[in-house]
Amino acid sequence: MPNTAFAASAVRPAYGEEAVALERLTRARNLLQLVQMRWMAVLGQVLTILVVQYGLGIALPMVQMLTLLGVLSVVNLVSTWRARTASELADSELFGILLIDVAVLTGQLYFAGGSANPFVYLYLLQVVLGAVLMSAPYGWALVAVTSLCAVALHLWHWPLAMPGGEGSEGVGLIPYYFEGLVICFLINAALLVIFVGRIASNNRQRDDALARMRQQAAEAEHILRMGLLASGAAHELSTPLATLSVILGDWARMAPFAAEPELREEIERMQVQVDRCKRIVTGILQTAGEARAETLEQMTVRELLEDVLANWRQTRACRSLQAVLDDGLDTPIMADGTLRQMVDNVLDNALEANADGEIRVLVSSADDQLVIRVLDEGPGFPPAMLEQLGKPYQSTKGRPGSGLGLFLSVNVARTLGGRLEARNLDPVGAEVSIVLPMRALMPK
Repeated sequence: MPNTAFAASAVRPAYGEEAVALERLTRARNLLQLVQMRWMAVLGQVLTILVVQYGLGIALPMVQMLTLLGVLSVVNLVSTWRARTASELADSELFGILLIDVAVLTGQLYFAGGSANPFVYLYLLQVVLGAVLMSAPYGWALVAVTSLCAVALHLWHWPLAMPGGEGSEGVGLIPYYFEGLVICFLINAALLVIFVGRIASNNRQRDDALARMRQQAAEAEHILRMGLLASGAAHELSTPLATLSVILGDWARMAPFAAEPELREEIERMQVQVDRCKRIVTGILQTAGEARAETLEQMTVRELLEDVLANWRQTRACRSLQAVLDDGLDTPIMADGTLRQMVDNVLDNALEANADGEIRVLVSSADDQLVIRVLDEGPGFPPAMLEQLGKPYQSTKGRPGSGLGLFLSVNVARTLGGRLEARNLDPVGAEVSIVLPMRALMPK
């Protein structure tokens, strides 16, 4: 429990910044989807112009139409640059980009039969994209713009010269209207499924990540409140613990107690427990920014874990604790109460699961990650607890306030950029794994 305030203070400030960065990343990904779709539109329009001009023999104003495609290509290059470099992509900017698409589409339709061209229904694709990418006011604005463009194309358009001299008042494309309508429908459907589906997937990923951030922020707030309470209690406990330590030291030197081995042993046990309480109080005060004489200490991973395990053995009534520390654990790290308390919490849970069973600790380092596995011979975790691992007050002990050990450990691991996982073993027992990046533990 000594690192509650540390975990809260590390998570809360980052929440807002991470949310803004996530929103910016999502908008950039969505803009890149628009870029991909626009390149497909450029290619499709070039092919359509060539087929109509040379395949169907319908004379088109090639210079004007290809110029519009050139403008669209330039806008696409600028959009790619903005998606990769812009610090913020507002709805207004996305609206402007879609307006350029609408303008180019309107120009192409103006030179290709106006509203009589079946590809006029591509406006619907722009409206759907606007509804998915932007807020409602911008979406409705796009509806208004595309509607006006469709009406304008019915009133004004470039007259087409059809083979055989058919009229130029918007009816010249009628012989191919149905075929064009089918092609337009297929294009709309395919682009909606592909690109709108991808955009929706990007938005779902953003929403899921934001939900996780909110949950972490709520947990951090809970930890902060616990840390404030613990800090106040630490202040109150500091003086009586110091007094008890002095009294026990005096008793150990008194002749009546020194002459009795059993009494001397009892005093030594009491002194060990008082020292443990003092270390806990020190850790609480350190995380609150009010450290006593103790400071951060540089040591290797092996030295830290050997020290943690030795202290844990000394202060707990564990029948058997077996530890296997692999080679390659001589990396120097900065040791404070965070990692110590996290390992203590996991070991305490293993001991409470089966006080008479064996506890095994397996420590290894691979791929710049420290992996600490704690295995016990208890009944394992209920399925509901595994699903809610790391939530506060998830416990099988049935005591008020229990279930905080793994909660705190999960949040400390998360703060260090790692994770804590749990699973049940077959046929009995459970395993809790702490995975931490070594760079988070190394001296800065």
